[in-house]
Order: sequence, then C-alpha cells, then structure tokens
Amino acid sequence: MKVTDGEGEIIHGYTCDLLSEVMGKAKSGTVWITVQSHVNIIAVSVIAGVRAIVLCDGRDYENETIEKAKNERIALFKTDLNSFEVSGKIYGLGVK
Repeated sequence: MKVTDGEGEIIHGYTCDLLSEVMGKAKSGTVWITVQSHVNIIAVSVIAGVRAIVLCDGRDYENETIEKAKNERIALFKTDLNSFEVSGKIYGLGVK
C-alpha cells in the first residue's frame, strides 16, 4: 500500500528513537515513528528522505520543530498510542 502525504508517497515505516540510526537505515518515502520531538528530527528527516513523523506517547512537538517541518514540508502527526501500537497499525495499512 502507498499512502500520500500530499507531497510524496509513504511506502516505508521506521520506528526508532536514535537519530543516527534513522539517518543510516530509514529509506526515502518513510513515515518515522518516534518519541523524539526536538528540531533535530527535521534535519534527520531531510537527510533520510522521511516524509512524515508520528510522535507517540502523548508528547508534543517543540514550536521550533513545527516551524522547521513546515519549511521542509515534513508532515507531523501525534498520538497517545505508544510506538509499538503505532507501528502495528501502520504495518496493518500495508506500509512496510
């Protein structure tokens, strides 16, 4: 399954909280599932080709992160679910 974010297709998912690992292993067209909310997640997303980020556990994005995401056209989502639950739901949609 391919999901569009309005700018490109989401065809992969990656769950991780280590920025260096996301840079090295996430594929272009990925939705990133994490608990990290600081502005550095946007720089990592640009480098890795991440199209969207799902922030878990009811956390909030920092204002600077939201502004940078708008500028870089990275879609931001948040949920009260934990990373494991979100990963399962996204996998269930066919995003691998």
